[in-house]
Amino acid sequence: QVQLVESGGGDVQPGGSLRLSCAASRFPFSWYTMKWYRQAPGKERELVAGIVGGSSGSTNYADSVKGRFTISRDNAKTAVYLQMNSLRPEDTAIYYCNVLIGKTDYWGQGTQVTVSS
Repeated sequence: QVQLVESGGGDVQPGGSLRLSCAASRFPFSWYTMKWYRQAPGKERELVAGIVGGSSGSTNYADSVKGRFTISRDNAKTAVYLQMNSLRPEDTAIYYCNVLIGKTDYWGQGTQVTVSS
């Protein structure tokens, strides 16, 4: 079964940085678009960033994180990353790794990011 495991979350002060990792397994990773979502308490889950699979590697970002976050992938390691810089309190959320395979969305367990002073 598809497996996604996030790590790298934690507590950070405003303006700080974190790098999230998602270890993927049990599917042909390099072929698929990978995405990061986040969900804050009381809010709907929102798409943060995506990176296209295959030979493309193109990326896209939510307007709220453009210029601050960078998504990347290492197909040899079957991992996707989210580098988060200039963090703000409103970035506080649980961050989830996601892949859509056919008609099914697969999710990791999430990793908590808390930005506070």
